[in-house]
Formats: sequence, C-alpha cells, structure tokens
Amino acid sequence: MTATIIDGRALGMEIRAELREDIRRYTEAQGQAPGLVIVRVEGDAASGVYTKAILRIASDIGVQARLEALPVTASTDELHALLLHLNSDSATQGIIVQMPLPPHLSQKMVADTIAMEKDIDGISPHSAGNLFLGLPSFLPSTAAAVMEILERTHPSLAGKRVVILGRSNVVGKPLSMMLLQKNATVTICHSRTFNLPFFTKQADVLIAAVGRPNMVTADMVRPGALVIDVGINAKPEGGIVGDVDFASVSEVASALTPTPGGVGPLTNVLLLKQCVEAAWLQIGGRTKDFSASRQTL
Repeated sequence: MTATIIDGRALGMEIRAELREDIRRYTEAQGQAPGLVIVRVEGDAASGVYTKAILRIASDIGVQARLEALPVTASTDELHALLLHLNSDSATQGIIVQMPLPPHLSQKMVADTIAMEKDIDGISPHSAGNLFLGLPSFLPSTAAAVMEILERTHPSLAGKRVVILGRSNVVGKPLSMMLLQKNATVTICHSRTFNLPFFTKQADVLIAAVGRPNMVTADMVRPGALVIDVGINAKPEGGIVGDVDFASVSEVASALTPTPGGVGPLTNVLLLKQCVEAAWLQIGGRTKDFSASRQTL
C-alpha cells in the first residue's frame, strides 16, 4: 500500500478561493473589509515569521490586517490597554496575540482580556468552555486545520477510532472535544502512556502532535489508517520534519499529511477563516451552527 498524500497547500488554496468570495460579500454589505489585528511583543524571531505569513495571506484574500508591535520591555498595563482598545475598535473584527510572550507578561491576562467575539484563535477560557460544552466557539487554529483536513478528506468520523498523540491546550485537548462532537471514539496518548503502539495500532485515524521528530514509525500504524502529522521539528542540518516517519508510514497508511506541506499551510488560512466568521457574527449576518455536532450518549 502507498498512502495518498494530503496536500495542505492545495487545500489551503481552495479555502482561500472560498474566503475571497465571502469577503467580497461582506465588504459590499459593510463598506469595509473584515479587520484583523496581530499583536506581537518583540523578542521571538519565530513569531515574526508567523506574523508575516498571516499578513501575506490576509492581503491575498482581502482581509484588512495590520500589526501592532510592542517592544520587549512593554508592561502588562500597556498590553492590557492595547487589547481593551482593540476590543472596542469597530474596524477590528479579530484579534490574535502572538505567542510566546516575554516571561514578565501573562498569557492568562491576554486570554481573559480579549473580547469573546474577537477571540479568533480560541485562547480564552470562554472559548474553551464553549468548546467543552459543544456550544459555538472559535477554535485554536492548528486544531481547526486538522479538522478541516478530516472534514474534506474523511467526512464521516462517526464511530471511528481516533488516537491523538499529545495533550496540549492548542492541539490535543481541543481536538479531542471537536472529534467527540463528530461522534468519533477518541483516545489521547501522551508522554506517560505505557505501551504506546498498543493504542496507535487500533486507530482508524492517528494524529501526531508531540514535537518529537519521526517518532511514529510504520510498526505503530494500523494498515489503512489515516495519519495526520501536526509536528514541526527543526533538523540540525536544516529543514524540518514531522512527528511521523514519512517514508515508512507512507507504505502502510491509506492517507498521510506531509511535513512540510500538510497541516502547516492550513493553520494561518483557518485563522483568517475564523476572522471572517467573526466579522459576520458581529453584524448578525451569520449564525455559527453547531447543531450537527452536539454530543449525545
């Protein structure tokens, strides 16, 4: 068996085309494009690269995005005041604060301050609580990207055995809730799980999000499984690899996302998709429908 390679870049282009039309309709109705503000406290080089990528995609699809950069010496009060201003700014429909923050700034303060209706990366306790309860919520963008891949390539998850490797607040935990809402049977494994291959070999869908290069090998994968590789790991000689040993797993899986070129290209697109959704919700032009995903016993 040779796995079908799921092309995240191609899926991203499909979604961009859909968003351009949605943004055109919004702009005609409101007289202005949806607005996104990226707040970045200087000091982390990787977040700067991420910011530039979001701004490029926003420009391509028609979202009015801008960067609010603060010096690494910015105080909690300065960051808090900026977020309060953006909460009340009618030209701003979505807010994202780039992580990590310098040690003296509180991520909890950020999560508690961003207005629920503008929390397009799903970091607030309110967003997390709504997700847990199966209520309308914005989602962490990487987890949303994984679900977008699954919904476009594997639409029926009801009854499927899904194993998630990793329990982070931005991927593993929210994904488990989202998959339960699709009536999948979900197992979360982590660094303390004994006999990991026992669980991974039961998976119809295996999602790796642990940050360990090439840890998932062919002998851990059930033949015919769908494998989603969320990991991004830098190689000493340059370049990146995922959490999945692509060469060996591609011989047993039915479908597989590559790294690079799989989940990564969709993450920023899904962030902007949620910004557009937020814009519509804020004018009452759209209702977020989670009725099909309510949990039942």
